[in-house]
Amino acid sequence: MVVTSKRTTKKATVTNNQRDESSLSLVHVEKALRRLNITKEEGIQLPTIVVVGDQSSGKSSILESLSGISLPRGQGICTRVPLVMRLQNHPLPLPHPELLLEFNGKTVFTDETHVSDAINIAIEEIAGSAKGISNTPLTLVVKKNGVPDLTIVDLPGITRVPVKGQPDNIYDQIKDIILEYITPEESIILNVLPATVDFTTCESIRMSQNVDKTGSRTLAVVTKADKSPEGLLEKVTADDVNIGLGYVCIRNRIGDESFEEARLEEQKLFESHSLLSKIDKSIVGIPVLIQKLVEVQAKMKSVMNADDVDFAVDEGIEEVDELAEEEDVPIANIRPKRNTKLPNHLKDFVTPSLKKGSKK
Repeated sequence: MVVTSKRTTKKATVTNNQRDESSLSLVHVEKALRRLNITKEEGIQLPTIVVVGDQSSGKSSILESLSGISLPRGQGICTRVPLVMRLQNHPLPLPHPELLLEFNGKTVFTDETHVSDAINIAIEEIAGSAKGISNTPLTLVVKKNGVPDLTIVDLPGITRVPVKGQPDNIYDQIKDIILEYITPEESIILNVLPATVDFTTCESIRMSQNVDKTGSRTLAVVTKADKSPEGLLEKVTADDVNIGLGYVCIRNRIGDESFEEARLEEQKLFESHSLLSKIDKSIVGIPVLIQKLVEVQAKMKSVMNADDVDFAVDEGIEEVDELAEEEDVPIANIRPKRNTKLPNHLKDFVTPSLKKGSKK
């Protein structure tokens, strides 16, 4: 059985009161797996969106628009460690969004005003005060009314030329981190491509094509559409770089614009610009990107059947039974009844790697 979600309409809208049920189910399955103590070590891989792009391609601007949170910006590599963003929609409006950072075994609470500084401090603790990078992840949890329920990993931007304070092999280090995150079949690749460049020359395209040759799990976001509108329609319709999940064109937030102002300016741009208005409305704008990400993350193509989840649960119970026999302890004292299983509507979100990871 495969769970499918509602098809998108021509004009996608995402409001505070319209949450995608499939994304909420994905959150529920993670909680259910934790309760059953079935984790990644047993071979279950839940889908994650991995953001890749060349340096200064506009990755941070996308994450800011998705989360409504300002992130560190500046010249050079801003993201020096894998930044795992867990966006969690809170059903009721909160006085203030709940933000926390998790790294090096500790938790740091912060707020919208100080989150950018808190991230920089955490990155320095992880990767040092110079300009080097680290593969140790930093997790940012955002609990806020109206955000999409998504798990996104932002990786360091690709650069070939090291600057002062960076090792000579900075490109190889970044490449290794990116490949580690985008190679698993469970990873959804969000390839960030500036409208100002030839897509075929983007290093991020080359890397994603190496691990996803058909493009079946790659979605492209074209940033800075307002900076280079000429020929953009032809670029996204020709698809010379084989993007299987399609394109979404966006306008980046500029300067001190609020997120609401940026959203309105983006809408006006794609409705009134002489060239950009010709691009189909189903592939433009942050609201469309949010809807696509929610649906893609919830509908990973490679899903397992219900028997695979039961297999993991059965195997876990068998191990408990063996332990009880060895220790001469009544089984009823240490394990739940067999009816502890995932609900059918959650099983389809767990990928086929389960058997491979569970059978030893």
